[in-house]
Amino acid sequence: MPSQTTPRAGPMIGHVHLKVADLDRAVAFYSLLGFGVTQRYGTQAVFMGADGYHHHIGLNTWHSAGARPAPAGHTGLYHLAVLYPDRVAMAQVLHKLLQAGVQLDGAADHGVSEALYFNDPDGNGVEIYVDRPRKDWPRDGAGQLNMGNSRLDVAALLALADPK
Repeated sequence: MPSQTTPRAGPMIGHVHLKVADLDRAVAFYSLLGFGVTQRYGTQAVFMGADGYHHHIGLNTWHSAGARPAPAGHTGLYHLAVLYPDRVAMAQVLHKLLQAGVQLDGAADHGVSEALYFNDPDGNGVEIYVDRPRKDWPRDGAGQLNMGNSRLDVAALLALADPK
């Protein structure tokens, strides 16, 4: 994570804040992804972060305690994406999610990245992914990104997890 003094060329997403039905259930899920609670706001909200950052994810039940996920065909969050530093770190999270009974909904090699897709307990889409080095990103003849949607070998990725 860049420090406050590291100059950036443009904006970046700082955090996502989700409405959830059950705060403890949501905290348990996002803990599997490697986020820890940085602050609680009573029984209705939690901030979670990684690597000492104040929060990457906010969770609250202010208007959603006990609610059901939004039905298909409505607007809202498609997914949030969590970037991992390397394939081993992503494989370890995949292993934890599968051990916890979370269903893998999809996997893809996008050329620029490798991605796995899940739903959190409230039906929000969650992508976990790892980027390839920028020098290896596929480009067309004009130099524009040429992302794809190829099969990702999940078994080979999972073999990197080496659970202890």
